[in-house]
Order: sequence, then structure tokens, then C-alpha cells
Amino acid sequence: MDRRKFIKSGIAGSAAFGADSHKAKNAQAAILETEKPLEKAVRLYLNKKSRKNPFILSKKKRPHIFLITADMISPDCYLSSRKISRHVNLPNIKNIGDHGTRFDNAMCTSPLCGPSRASIFTGKYPPYLTNGERAPQGMKTDLHSEDTIFQEYLRKSGYNTKHTGKCHVGTLKFMDAFGENDAAWDRWSPPLLDDDNYVAFLRAKGIKKPVYKKELRGKQYDRKSPGNSYGGWIEQENGKDFPANAHYSAYLAEKSIGKLNAALQQSPDSPVYLQLDFFDPHQPYSIPSGFEKRAADLKKHITLPESYKNIRDNNFKPLKDEPSIYSVYRQYWGAYDPELVKEYILCHYLQMEIVDYAVGKLIDEIKSLGIWDDSLIIFTGDHGEINGRLGLFDKGVYFQPDIFRVPLFIKLPKSGNQQINSYEKPVSSMDISITILGAAGIHTNESMDGEDLRQVMTDRKDRTPLEQVFQTGWHVGVNYGVGYQVYDDSEHHWFYGYNINSGQEELYNMAEDGCMNLINNRKYDETRIRIVRKLGEILSNDSRWLGYWSTFRLHKADVLPKSGEDMQMFVPVKK
Repeated sequence: MDRRKFIKSGIAGSAAFGADSHKAKNAQAAILETEKPLEKAVRLYLNKKSRKNPFILSKKKRPHIFLITADMISPDCYLSSRKISRHVNLPNIKNIGDHGTRFDNAMCTSPLCGPSRASIFTGKYPPYLTNGERAPQGMKTDLHSEDTIFQEYLRKSGYNTKHTGKCHVGTLKFMDAFGENDAAWDRWSPPLLDDDNYVAFLRAKGIKKPVYKKELRGKQYDRKSPGNSYGGWIEQENGKDFPANAHYSAYLAEKSIGKLNAALQQSPDSPVYLQLDFFDPHQPYSIPSGFEKRAADLKKHITLPESYKNIRDNNFKPLKDEPSIYSVYRQYWGAYDPELVKEYILCHYLQMEIVDYAVGKLIDEIKSLGIWDDSLIIFTGDHGEINGRLGLFDKGVYFQPDIFRVPLFIKLPKSGNQQINSYEKPVSSMDISITILGAAGIHTNESMDGEDLRQVMTDRKDRTPLEQVFQTGWHVGVNYGVGYQVYDDSEHHWFYGYNINSGQEELYNMAEDGCMNLINNRKYDETRIRIVRKLGEILSNDSRWLGYWSTFRLHKADVLPKSGEDMQMFVPVKK
């Protein structure tokens, strides 16, 4: 097969992998047509001996690439339609968007750390639906050797790949992508004092280990006994202030700066790929000294969500037609005290400002090295945070859409001819991998489910309308489900969830911040039926989703088209 035939076969993909994959390949093909000369491309393999995972590398100037992620970010922090976002101070993160494109409706595939990260790195739907800490025996929780992540292509193509921080998809896979010097931690929370280098970092600064100065805790279901910790304010164990520059997020940024400079020294003529994965602003929070004034300023603007008030007025009992999983999470977090809820929300904003402070350290270094203009820089999150709505914190296995939202800011290198500053139509976190590979001149025949967003940013065309399946699985509670979104216009962005166990549905307008389930409001019957039928079409025509289709077709038989097919799906051939 010659190079051009290989490229075409790699982009076209196979219909067996679904419509989204096919559309993504066609979209990347449009970009490749403008990236000449492909005649100078070379064919490579991730494993040359076995000829596995072939890819084409086009011979063009390749940018340095920086992917920065944070964990569990409420859209309150960054979404311009949320009034409070005007008061959350994120100048460094917003600087990436100001010099690039801000995607206002970016969505993850599954609102848990591990599955969502797996989607970002593979460009595909997650191969598992739970985090390792929660999973019972017999459930897959990590990426395996046969799973390919985009960073492996970067490394094999000549990028000097570096990583700092969280992994949570299996450290062996990160060793494939970043080499034996990588020290990714495969756990939901940071190692802190288990991290030898952080202990040395504190010792070098003359800082004692952090302890809580003021800790926030919820209540058990008796509404009296102390419950889960939300974290809070920290100080040194000797009672002295704990400075921001000694915070674990600041340490990760400084470690990344060291890795960046090492990469430039090790391979001066090679492009660098650096990935920095923060744990913050995930709780338990750890607010250092120096943020007291910011706390006072932010408190003036914090109000309880209306949906929290509704739950409180209902004595924290389930709302009408509400899936039972919400009650499970309410008992888990015990957010019965409204003043405590405000403190939690405040800490979330402050923790996000600490992330921004750390991001600023890395950006300052990128600029001081003179490589800002030549770099592709991406900031995103793995999933959202409900942030007090419906009497809940955290993410989980339910369909309130804030936990499916992620920030996505992308700055192309100066040569990228970026035109669009903001984009409001839906995009997916699965788009990140194929966008990065495209910018690096790498074209694989992997059947990815994402789409190269450079076409949007350069105003060549819109992203293909997002036809993404959203999934829930196993976390604090077990609630397998499947969701879908439809974007009609800026005021009507529908998010639908189907809970398999109960058959209950959820419907939200993402353009509003009411967070109330509209499913039984007759005003939206037509919208519900339209989405159910579209989702039914997707589930029934893609073998990946037949497990959902088997019950969805029964629960929604009243509105789905009638069919005479055998409902067992797999039957012997009749003679």
C-alpha cells in the first residue's frame, strides 16, 4: 500500500466503528489536503518489529505541545454565562483562551476521572466505566497494553515526551508514552507525603508538612455525626503559615518546568510534548495562606443554588420523579448545613485559583524560553463538579449535565492561522487527541471517535454535529445509564439521560442553570420524543451500544418506531 492509499484508508476508517468515527476521519482528511507536501511523509510504527500501529508522519515544522489538565472543575469557574465566573480570578488559564479558542460547550464522555482520562488519551469511548478504587473484582479499571494512547505516537515520532502529576489510567501505559523516568501516580488523590520528591521540595524550602487549620466536614445520614471531609484551609504542622509556593500544585508546576528545560537540553532539535495533570480543584481542598482576602471578596458573590434551596425545603428527600441515585449521593456527602455548602463552594473557587497560580508559573517559563508563539497549548479538565446543586457535591453516576462539562481552551502555534476566539457548539474531550496528533503531523489509521478541532479554530468549517453517547457506571453508587445531547441553538441545548436500572429519564436545558429535570413537563414532550428516537437510532445501529438498546427499546417502546425483529438480537440462522 503506498503512502497516499494508507493515509486515505486511515482517515476513512471502517463503518463498523460508528458514524462519529467516520465523520472524524473525513474532517481530518479535509485538513490534510491543506498540509503539503505529503509526498515527503514517512511511514512509521509504534512497534517496528511486529509492524503494529502504523502511522504517517508528514515532514513539516512541528510545534511544542503542552497539555494541562485539572480535575473536577465546576463550570461556575470558567463559563462566561455563569455570573460568578466574572469573580473567580483565573488570568493565566484565561490567557490561553484569549490567545486561542474557548470552547464553551465541551463535554466529557463519562464523568469519572479514570474513564474520562482514558477517552482523552485514546480519542475513543472509555473501555471501562469506573475508577479503580470503587470497582469490585472482575471489572476493568486501567488501560491495558493493547490500548493505544496518542502520547505513544508523539514519542515514537520524535517528540521528547514529559509528564508530571496524575495518571489514573494505569502507570504501565504511561511508561510506554513517557519512558521509565515518569512518576505518574495512579490513584484518585495526590500522594503528598508519599511523594519523596515533594518531601524533598518542602525540606528545601524549610516548610513543614501541611495539616488542616480549618477542616470542613459533612454529616452522616443522622445529620449529627461527622461525615466525609471536604478538606479546607491548611497550615504547617508547627502552626506557621503554609505558603502558596509550597502547595502541591505549585510543586507540580515547578517539576514540569524542570522537565521542560531538561527536554530542551536533552534534544535541542526535537519538539517537546509536556503534560501536566493537576489533582486540584478536586476535594478534599487544601487552601494555603495568602488567600484570605480573596476568600472575603468571593464570599460577597456566593449564593446558594436554587436547586439546593428546593432540596432543603423538601427536607432533603427525593424530588418528584428523581432517580434514586441522587439520594445516595446526598447521604454520602451530608450537605445539610447551608452555610457549610457556601464554604464548600468558596473553597472550590479558591482551589481553582491555586491551579491558575501554578499554571502561571509554567506559562511564564514557556514565554521566557521564547517558545510561546511556537507552541500548541491546551487547558482542559477530566469532568465537572455539581458544586452544591441539588444538594450535592462532586461528580458521580447521574446525568445532571454540569458534571459532563469540561473547560477547553486551545491556543494554536502562531503559524496555525487561528481565527475563532470562542465556539459555542458542542465538542468532545475525545477531540483533543486527534487535534494534537494532527498538529504534530501524525496521521494514523486508528478509528478514533473524536474530530480535529483545528478546522473550527481556523474558521474552515464547523465541527460535525456532536453525536456522542454519554455513559455512567459505578462510583459511590451503581447506576448504569446512557445519555445524549442535542444543540438546537444557544438558548436550547438539551441533555438527556436514561437510567437503565429504573428506566427513569432526565432532561435538562444546558443553556440554563436551573438544574431541574424537565422530563415530565409536557411543554418538552416533543423534545423528549425527538431525542429518544435519535438515541434509539444510534444505540440500535452500533454494536458497542447493544447492551443499552436491549432495555432502552422496552422502556421507551411507546415512542420508538415499531419493529418486527427478534428481540434476542442473536438467534440461529433459520433454514
